Amino acid sequence: MSLGSVITAIVTPFDEQQRVDEAAFLSLFRYLIDHGSDGVVVCGTTGEAPTLTAEEHLRLIELACAERPAGATVIASTGSNYTAHACEMSARAIELGADAVLSVTPYYNRPNRRGLVRHFTEIARATAKPVVLYNVPSRIGLALDNDLLAELAQVEHIDYVKQADNAALAQVDGLGLYAGNDDGFARTLDLGGCGGILVASHLAGEQMRRMVDEPENRAEIDASLKPLYAAMSVTTNPIPVKAALNLLGHRVGGLRLPLVEADEAELDVIRKALTDTGLLR
Repeated sequence: MSLGSVITAIVTPFDEQQRVDEAAFLSLFRYLIDHGSDGVVVCGTTGEAPTLTAEEHLRLIELACAERPAGATVIASTGSNYTAHACEMSARAIELGADAVLSVTPYYNRPNRRGLVRHFTEIARATAKPVVLYNVPSRIGLALDNDLLAELAQVEHIDYVKQADNAALAQVDGLGLYAGNDDGFARTLDLGGCGGILVASHLAGEQMRRMVDEPENRAEIDASLKPLYAAMSVTTNPIPVKAALNLLGHRVGGLRLPLVEADEAELDVIRKALTDTGLLR
């Protein structure tokens, strides 16, 4: 099945009491689909999953699946460094209606190659829907190299990879390729990949959609968005994108500790990027 080309790793809005704001979440979801996104990843890193309870996590997946606009894809981020928990969350997400699950490389316990194969194989067995592997060594400290990805591609239901290591960005036989970084999106499309699981598409979804639909203009659009990509990395994700969304009038609230709000210097960078790209006037 096709999961789409422009997939936004949607933020989780909070209200003033730090509770999940379900109405704001659905409003943002609909906005994203109306402005270039084919679907969303729910409860990923950008969605502050490490600060959500299991109940909040599953409720957001349930909400997205129940209220999704026609044709929209919902990918549930259900990774864990404990295999049994990842399997349980993946199975529950599919029961709730998710089209696929995103499973990050186990963090902190640093399994060896055999452990990684066992981990992802067990997750694939827990679901009859596609599994998207998530390779993000900058956060995990452990990489899924392309040889290992090729081995994992032989496991039934492991169908895609979200590649957040730009140096390793390449097609792997048996896996659909998604860019895991905004600044790797154009290159992934040029390589014939599926698209990207993106953050800047919260803000410039229509331009990023054009990068798919207008390959002749892709390089020019990509170059015009580089200040925005850079601003989204001025500090830890999702601090910048939440600040940008609030500046643009979307009600997404603050962040849960240990993440903190953007400071004035960071806000200046974000505001300038939004202005320079014509998003804020």
